[in-house]
Amino acid sequence: MPNSFSIVPIPAFADNYLWLVHNDRKAWIVDPGEAAPVLTALQRGHLELEGILLTHHHADHCGGVAELRAHFPDLTIYGPAAEAIPGTTHPLRAGDEISLTSLDLTLTVLEVPGHTLGHVAYLGQDCLFCGDTLFAAGCGRIFEGTPAQMFHSLAQLAALPDETAVYCAHEYTVSNLAFAARVDPHNPELQDWAREARAQRARGEPTLPSRIGRERRANPFLRSADAALTPALDHYLGHPVGTDPLTRFTVLRAWKNQC
Repeated sequence: MPNSFSIVPIPAFADNYLWLVHNDRKAWIVDPGEAAPVLTALQRGHLELEGILLTHHHADHCGGVAELRAHFPDLTIYGPAAEAIPGTTHPLRAGDEISLTSLDLTLTVLEVPGHTLGHVAYLGQDCLFCGDTLFAAGCGRIFEGTPAQMFHSLAQLAALPDETAVYCAHEYTVSNLAFAARVDPHNPELQDWAREARAQRARGEPTLPSRIGRERRANPFLRSADAALTPALDHYLGHPVGTDPLTRFTVLRAWKNQC
């Protein structure tokens, strides 16, 4: 059955996407870091905002909540129970299910700590809203959690079906692919993806969503155990990296932090 909703990226700041999920009347917004572009999109589409989905507490993901509430006082605002985000009306934990009734969309909450300690993602109808945990060909920086937490959070997402669409929160794809090509220079999937992404950006188009299947084949942060990455990791370290997947992931993330 076709989805009864559409998902539209609203650009914000330098490289954020605020995801507008809507039908012909009602809308929800994911991670509204600022209100103005959301209000413009709602007005243009003649849409009524029903609620907000928050993945974590960083200002570029929740900074527009107060202004949106001023325009729509009855908003339902879902967010992680482990993070104190002002305005949240329904705190959520792993396994909770929420129903966006007007969109005929049910979402399951996943806890994916690493970028922040309480970070959550929302999964439903082959759509994943993952904030700053998984990026196209990359992953988020580890600001509050540990490499082990991020490693296990990414493994949880990598286990989703191939067709799952990844609606992450930043347009980082081209730069992530450039790094991935340094780590895994002989991967044909990366080469094809990089050409596609550069062409999309040249046309002013978003590179998102990506798909879990492609992420598993090409995203080095989901493939830290792959022997194809060993020569680059050994060269970066100046000594053999070994075979432990978490150690290799930790080295990858530290390397990416320097780029």
